[in-house]
Amino acid sequence: MTKTDLQGRITYANDTFLRISALVEEETLGRPHNIIRHPQMPRGLYSCLWSTIAAGEEMFAYVKNLATDGAHYWVLAHVTPSITPDGKPCGYHSNRRSPSRSALPVVEQLYARMLRAERGLPANEAARAGVQVLEEALAEAGTTYSGWIWSLEEEGAS
Repeated sequence: MTKTDLQGRITYANDTFLRISALVEEETLGRPHNIIRHPQMPRGLYSCLWSTIAAGEEMFAYVKNLATDGAHYWVLAHVTPSITPDGKPCGYHSNRRSPSRSALPVVEQLYARMLRAERGLPANEAARAGVQVLEEALAEAGTTYSGWIWSLEEEGAS
């Protein structure tokens, strides 16, 4: 579990996150959360994530992270805005759990398509290209990203 400020800088990280990410708390707090961003994660997914949570909504997302020791690990992240008592956003909270292993090949296939569309483009254009691939894939499947995630998780549970 981690908490960040509105700019995505880590303000809290629990021991499990630190251990799995091969991080030290003193060197982690105040740093951008993307210190664990795996290069095989599409910009388009992060664009969707940020727009969703900035709008005050929660989002579940499959995320491949890169630990500082070079290892990688997949999580099913649940990211929510943190709200002050007067209703204003003050940061974000992310809980993670292990995703269904049977879902990962499907997720990797979609993310690879997004990455191919993003390749060679400036960051903002890459994010838009990745979002377009994601939206097209979801439209073909007749679902939303959340619906897609839960269908994959349910398949893995059965």
